[in-house]
Amino acid sequence: MNKKISRILSILLPLTLGVFLIIYIYRQFSPKEIEEVKNSFKTANYLYVFISLFFGLTGFWARAYRWKYTLAHIGYTAPFSVKFGAVSITYLMNMFIPRSGEVSRALVLKRYADVPFDKGFGTIIAERIIDLILLVIVLGLTVLLQFDMVKEYLVDVPFKKLILYGSVAGILFLGSVLFFIYSKLNWVKKLKIKISGLVEGVLSVFKMPNKWPFLLLSLYIWFSYVLMFYITIYALPETAGLSFGSVITTFVVGSLAITFTNGGIMWFPVMVAKTLTAYGVPFTAGTAFGWIVWGSQTGLIFLLSGLSFLLLALLQKSK
Repeated sequence: MNKKISRILSILLPLTLGVFLIIYIYRQFSPKEIEEVKNSFKTANYLYVFISLFFGLTGFWARAYRWKYTLAHIGYTAPFSVKFGAVSITYLMNMFIPRSGEVSRALVLKRYADVPFDKGFGTIIAERIIDLILLVIVLGLTVLLQFDMVKEYLVDVPFKKLILYGSVAGILFLGSVLFFIYSKLNWVKKLKIKISGLVEGVLSVFKMPNKWPFLLLSLYIWFSYVLMFYITIYALPETAGLSFGSVITTFVVGSLAITFTNGGIMWFPVMVAKTLTAYGVPFTAGTAFGWIVWGSQTGLIFLLSGLSFLLLALLQKSK
């Protein structure tokens, strides 16, 4: 019962907060500002949106194609159509139930390619950890590119308190690590086994024969995400002149909104618009831009996942 309540809250809480956030912010708009947002939607150059979606589609392809290397490493194969369908369905499921996409992806692979669930899920976790590492790298590059802006914020930071809080956090972290290493409790032992399995799965990526194609495709996936976002800035005149540094910063903020909520529902447009105001983009134009990016990407997900459900069902029927 507790797990069910926790799962329901994990779905409803971010969505509810997002709805209240949207209502609160957009109620501050004057009638003139609402018209400005509508006008941005009407006058946007959607050719750039469709070009960005093409690169988004190549990102789906790269993620599905990359999967064959981790599957081959553990001795399994799957048709590309099944892998592509599973990847498409993953994005859709994560929009409704956070982190459920990885489970559904492994289930699709089991049903249509006879790959054991635990084996398929292990390869997915390994991929996700690699993706997380790349997100951290992108975040680090963003800080370097926008160091002047970060430095301005650091001027107002109370460093004495920061050092105190950092020291306390460091001591707690060290204590937790030592407890984890030397504890004999059963639940800690089980946790060690699970963590060691995850570490082994990640390290296996660097040991498999085709690690370089896998890593290059991983880089391309993130490149396609950034390019998809970057191309869309030319859809609106207010965002067309943004520098690469400002775009990558906004991209990271949007990515974090997607990562920590139900696919960025409600949160993505607001967070993107708020970030763009720091670069001189009016909040109304930033709002339109955020909804155009999120709406177009979500539309692509619904289209591909809908086709995947249909085609995989036909495949199952033929089998």
